[in-house]
Amino acid sequence: MTRADRIVIALALLSLPFLYVTFWGNTSQGELVQIRSATSGDLTLPLDQNKRIEIEGALGNSIIEIKDRQVRFIDSPCQNKICVMTGWLNADGQLAACLPNGVTAQIIGRDTRYDAVNF
Repeated sequence: MTRADRIVIALALLSLPFLYVTFWGNTSQGELVQIRSATSGDLTLPLDQNKRIEIEGALGNSIIEIKDRQVRFIDSPCQNKICVMTGWLNADGQLAACLPNGVTAQIIGRDTRYDAVNF
């Protein structure tokens, strides 16, 4: 390993904290939740209204709850329930998905980093 290799590695390691903060830190509070379903279309709701919504998917109905400016899957007909185990979402760009049922919930705000979700 040459001296130039060590310098490049050191610069790369020193830039990691900056890159982390720039791309993954500094998330803002979400304002809306966009719920997408492969069978029943898209629905956009504000996070400041507490509600429970049943969304029809490919396997059945998923139940999504909006409460205290957060959103989560309460129940879904999928087998592993990974969408339910995701828990509460509240930051801009966060996403929970029930892929077997074809239903997603994504937080949207001023700094949304993701512009599309595909099944």
